[in-house]
Amino acid sequence: MFSKILIANRGEVALRVIRTCRELGIATVAVHSQADAQSLHVRFADEDVCIGPASSAQSYLDPVRIIAAAEVTGAEAIHPGYGFLAENARFAEICNECNIVFIGPTAHMIRMMGDKAVAKRTMANAGVPVVPGSDGPVGSLDEALRIAREVGFPVMLKAVAGGGGKGIRIVNTPEALSRAYDIARAEAGSAFGDGALYVEKFVDHARHVEIQLLGDQQGAIVHLGERDCSVQRRRQKLIEESPSPIVTPELRERMAQAALCGARSIGYCNAGTVEFLVGQDRSFYFMEMNTRVQVEHPVTEMVTGTDIVKEQIRIAAGLPISFRQEDIILQGHAIECRINAEDPENDFRPGPGKIIEWHVPGGIGVRLDTHAYAHYTVPPYYDSMLAKLIVHASTRDEAIVRMRRALEEFFVEGVPTTIPFHLRVMNDPVFRQGEFDTSYVERLMAEPIAT
Repeated sequence: MFSKILIANRGEVALRVIRTCRELGIATVAVHSQADAQSLHVRFADEDVCIGPASSAQSYLDPVRIIAAAEVTGAEAIHPGYGFLAENARFAEICNECNIVFIGPTAHMIRMMGDKAVAKRTMANAGVPVVPGSDGPVGSLDEALRIAREVGFPVMLKAVAGGGGKGIRIVNTPEALSRAYDIARAEAGSAFGDGALYVEKFVDHARHVEIQLLGDQQGAIVHLGERDCSVQRRRQKLIEESPSPIVTPELRERMAQAALCGARSIGYCNAGTVEFLVGQDRSFYFMEMNTRVQVEHPVTEMVTGTDIVKEQIRIAAGLPISFRQEDIILQGHAIECRINAEDPENDFRPGPGKIIEWHVPGGIGVRLDTHAYAHYTVPPYYDSMLAKLIVHASTRDEAIVRMRRALEEFFVEGVPTTIPFHLRVMNDPVFRQGEFDTSYVERLMAEPIAT
């Protein structure tokens, strides 16, 4: 087991890793930009290193600065969290070249799954259902139009190097595709450094359901059930829950086995998530595989009683997964709300600034993952998430009631938050009945607020 781990991230996920390291008796190193000097992850780490100015490119996205911090502090391993360098294959290679363990899959696995066209082809070859569309990047507008006509409109133009819901355009007609093609290529090139696109059939009224996996260096791969991430805005997740309201035991088994087959086909190691679109007829299609811990991993931890970060660290140290597949039994229901410093009534506009008051909820079955506190200044340079509020209860109905109670206790003054939006969702009959899909938020926000 490692004696010291550096966390190459910031905010709540860095603090999340620090907590597990404390329980394992592992010393921690926090890295931070100048803008994050007062973040709680810096306060609770055993050591901290400033790695640059506020700009992500000069701090959290700079492998040289992070490796230097690990070397000067004697850290044996680096946990990348999620975002930033978590799915950067070159960073994983650099860690290996410097004899520092990267707590995640190999660079080869990251590359395979990071290239969406290669990932789709790999999964299809493993027998995993995939969305109809191009076999790889399309070479021209004419090719994109031909494939779109074959699979039928609407279709999605997707950046090969995209991720996290970014780099996607939905088009409904050949004319719209012609107009969007060059713009989407330019956007993908600017955002991801790769303008390649592929075409997929758009599955209307779909659910976004993902399977959590863990694989160790001994070859064992297990799944931890599913999460429903269908409450999204512009394909960015806002609320997640486990288990999914629409997944039956039979569907869970089929999806899990498909995910396991896909992961085994590449010898996957460490934590990963296979994401599926589920149609109204309960058919499901592979979307992508995330080769890191997910923002929404706490809901899985709550219903399975596992510590996914602890398993990540054990696996990276060469130890086997600490449980068997038959040990995993889903208990109760968990829901996570992402509390962002955004104004829901103004198109979710980010609202950085100083938090004046900060009163957090508590009680049985309530968990809060956060790096914020009263008088903390929310910087304008990074993702606007302040906290993840997670509840667990015996049933979904009880979990919704508990989440509503917890949200009502959560008081923040000084910056706008998405708490009112989450309360609106918890009170909405469509959500309570579990009848939503990935377009739910757009429809909800278009409705007048009930008085």
